[in-house]
Amino acid sequence: MPRSATSARPRQTVSVLAYDGMSAFETGIVTEVFGLTWPDVEADGYELTICAEHPGPIPMKGGATLRTPHGLEAFAAADTVIVPSVSEVAADTSPGVIAALRSAHRRGARVVSICSGAFALAAAGLLDGRRATTHWVYAERLGKMFPRVLVDPGPLYVADGTVFTSAGCAAGLDLCLHLVRLDFGAATANAVARRLVVPAHRDGGQAQYIETPVSTDPGDDRIARSMRWALEHLAERIDVDALAARAHMSPRSYLRHFSRTTGTSPIRWLIAQRVQASLPLLETTDTTVEAIAAAVGFESAVTYRHHFGRAMRTSPSAYRRAFEQQQGAARAPAAR
Repeated sequence: MPRSATSARPRQTVSVLAYDGMSAFETGIVTEVFGLTWPDVEADGYELTICAEHPGPIPMKGGATLRTPHGLEAFAAADTVIVPSVSEVAADTSPGVIAALRSAHRRGARVVSICSGAFALAAAGLLDGRRATTHWVYAERLGKMFPRVLVDPGPLYVADGTVFTSAGCAAGLDLCLHLVRLDFGAATANAVARRLVVPAHRDGGQAQYIETPVSTDPGDDRIARSMRWALEHLAERIDVDALAARAHMSPRSYLRHFSRTTGTSPIRWLIAQRVQASLPLLETTDTTVEAIAAAVGFESAVTYRHHFGRAMRTSPSAYRRAFEQQQGAARAPAAR
């Protein structure tokens, strides 16, 4: 059954660090997720501030210039602070940035890095004894420079307490959507992902290309139509024969076309969609795990728990508890 609605809360603040020689891509990721209004999303969104160690013009790659009046004091004051890379992984992180990161962390703010931004977090000591990731190119160096960091080069992103790290630049988008999911739930994260035309959640790690539920072959809409049908009938028993029939193909032809279109198999894709469909039920209702498993089409709670664990790296019950705790923390933003 649905839980009672939460009380209104102030918009959360997000700050992102700009620096000389930065790429516009990573800052653009943060801006797209946290800086835009969501007219078709039932959430208030965030207040975003772009900050720099030295306010004023910031030279970017390609000859462009970004200008911001906000310094490190504003950066450290946000509920979520994001370092979207560093200019050089071998260079020392400035004392000012280190102090700002430590200040934000002491207040209880979420501290986030994208790609090589993990080096700044590590320099501030925020990754000591924590599991963390970065781009696989830098993972070995991160471990050697900061041996107290538990570097895991596999995941797209890692959450350890209030500290979040992500792999390469594009994985920063996965992490940003994860933060939206923590703050507003899976339904809102899915809506934001749809606006960005990206998967709301990618399974797997850095070493593989990840499947997507969106058809990439505009000349063959049959696969896309069968996928849309499956999403509308997740609670039903669905196999390759049923999907192939919806696409008016033989099962063998369907498997070939599906793999070419999505990069994965129908069953793997279907499992991922069922896990995703279960998240709003875990977040917004008190329905039992057994009932949720049946509602999204798993044959048993045991099967559901198995696939949920592989996709989300936790159990359904633990996910529900963590979401409730995160919501409680979100209703009391870090002290400014």
